[in-house]
Amino acid sequence: MPRCAIVHGVVAHAPSPDEADTLRQADEIEAALSTLGYAVEVIPVGLDLTALLPLATSRPEAVVNLVEALDGKGCLVHLVPAVLESFNLYVTGCPSVGLFAASNKPFAKRLMRQAGIPTPDWSMRGDETGSEGTWIVKSVWEHASIGLDAGSVVPGNAVAATLTDRAARFGGEWFAEEYIDGREFNISLLGGPAGTDDPEVLPAAEMTFRDFPAGAPRIVDYAAKWDENSAAYQNTVRRFNLPASDRSLLARLAEISLSCWRCFGLGGYARVDFRIDALGRPWVLEVNANPCLAADAGYMVAAERAGLALPQVMSRLLALDPGVTRAAARVARV
Repeated sequence: MPRCAIVHGVVAHAPSPDEADTLRQADEIEAALSTLGYAVEVIPVGLDLTALLPLATSRPEAVVNLVEALDGKGCLVHLVPAVLESFNLYVTGCPSVGLFAASNKPFAKRLMRQAGIPTPDWSMRGDETGSEGTWIVKSVWEHASIGLDAGSVVPGNAVAATLTDRAARFGGEWFAEEYIDGREFNISLLGGPAGTDDPEVLPAAEMTFRDFPAGAPRIVDYAAKWDENSAAYQNTVRRFNLPASDRSLLARLAEISLSCWRCFGLGGYARVDFRIDALGRPWVLEVNANPCLAADAGYMVAAERAGLALPQVMSRLLALDPGVTRAAARVARV
């Protein structure tokens, strides 16, 4: 029987909603791999990376990397796949170098600018923003909308104070991004078998904001993602049935998403988040190189729309062309 390991970050005894989602994701993937005939080992990983050492000897057919942070720090997200790559193991998802580059949001924005990919302006200190415009303050490293709420959207003259406040409340590094007040889209990508260049673009999803109070920023904040009892959660609704008038826009979003895939050397699966401004111009907010694969997460909902259940997605992530070793596929992707 082929063997597969699942690695994820250690979760606290009283997990936050986003941490609990990691455990649910691991359980669902373990069940999917079992239906595909794999014997599965699940390995929680913390700062002590020696937990990975047995894999260098047991050498499973593949390792599914679900690590989103180590010790609650997103800046360490690349370490686990880097160690596994050093063992010459096949690891699902993005290689460690691309994962590091995409996870540091300001650095990712610099790379996108250099590649001609549209992304909003940003500021690390707030002294460049002046008093004009509206900005949104975000964590440099953390995903899952951690620290994001209505108070994150501020005028230019409040950026510096808000950066200081967020760092004091949540720790870590923060930056400000020009706020694009418009439609929001997620484009999910699924890689093909080894040897193929571009991934499949899954059906586009638009995040819609229903009955938000006047003046409230229309953003997918932490409550909208994780607090099921909040108005933001109940009124932030994903839709796929988009009008024919969006056809050219969706083609452009797919084109830009593929450019992001190539820019960061992504692999396996990814999601690109966009805002569309009042002139209809798309702007890349973030490139998520390791999106959640839980059944209710946006990535898997898009996959389901394409007719792909989780076992089929995992089969795609683990599949190889005949005669190609997993090690060779890993090297080709890096």
